Amino acid sequence: MRRVHINSVNAGDKLARPILRENGNVLLGVGTALNDRFIQSLKEMGVDIVYIDEGHTSDIIPDEVVREETRKAAVETIYKTVGSVMDMPVTRGRAVAPEMGRTFRGVFGQIIQDLISRKDVMYSLTSIHVADAYLFNHAVNVAILAGIMGMAKGYNRNQIEDLGIGALLFDIGMTKVPKELLSKSTPLSPDERIVVERHAAEGFNMLRQQHDISLLSANCALQHHERYDGTGYPCGLKKGEIHEYAQIVAIADVYDALTSPRSYRNRYTPSDAIEYLFAAGNSYFDIDLIQLFGKHISIYPVATTVLLNTGQVGVVSANNPLSVHRPVIRILREADGMPSASPYEIDLKQDLHLMIVKEL
Repeated sequence: MRRVHINSVNAGDKLARPILRENGNVLLGVGTALNDRFIQSLKEMGVDIVYIDEGHTSDIIPDEVVREETRKAAVETIYKTVGSVMDMPVTRGRAVAPEMGRTFRGVFGQIIQDLISRKDVMYSLTSIHVADAYLFNHAVNVAILAGIMGMAKGYNRNQIEDLGIGALLFDIGMTKVPKELLSKSTPLSPDERIVVERHAAEGFNMLRQQHDISLLSANCALQHHERYDGTGYPCGLKKGEIHEYAQIVAIADVYDALTSPRSYRNRYTPSDAIEYLFAAGNSYFDIDLIQLFGKHISIYPVATTVLLNTGQVGVVSANNPLSVHRPVIRILREADGMPSASPYEIDLKQDLHLMIVKEL
């Protein structure tokens, strides 16, 4: 399969990965032949990337660190929980959801099981969903990344669970932000920004009254917008004043937000997002945590279409874990623009004169 921008999709191309609704259910399944109407509808729904099935790349299959069924179950749980919280009676200004901790402990437990069984797989995002599903999928992605970081840090099971539950629910305060502000494509006014920034404290207040959610998990909601240099909110904490769980969630939050399409900008490539994080080292984020984070991210995910400095176009067929910037590329088009008569592979770790110029 090959990962391509929606603008490069042609009528007749077949999906190699499903397109998911906001609740995790399938909108368009594997094998669906796309026509002009489908393609236009996907663009209108905010889908900018799809995976297509084609002969020369049919054996290229990206591997995610969690199984599709695990991700679907997690998205469904968050979708139902967010819906119930928004519809629930309020007690002293705060929504109450019984047994939230037990529910999400089970969800994150399955994520951890997948991470343990696939610990040699580098993180890359292969699930494709409509724009309205961003909030739910974002929480799952942040939890997966936080789980990877917790394991890399050597946390024990209880620590990883507290981190994971905090990561799944870190943005629950967004349920109290007016929907028109969340979907706004123009800059927020000062007053609107104040409303949006309240979500950190709102989320903390919602989580801290749950009898089965720890204060450490709740602090992920409160502190995920604090910054290493003290320029964050709501309390202006700096360096070690910010709990490490919240620092991890913050890095995962920013990475996934950057690599997701938004109404006001295009998505960053994984390599550009990692570069952004490193540039923010010891200003926004602890550089040691960023360095650890970067070791577990696939800079050029398998199935990504890339342009080489020679003018050749190919697809990433495998990653080199010890040299993430130098994957194996299957060449599909030569520098003169002609298709390769017989696609072949180049290992960039061996051919040092070749380099990736950009993703296509």
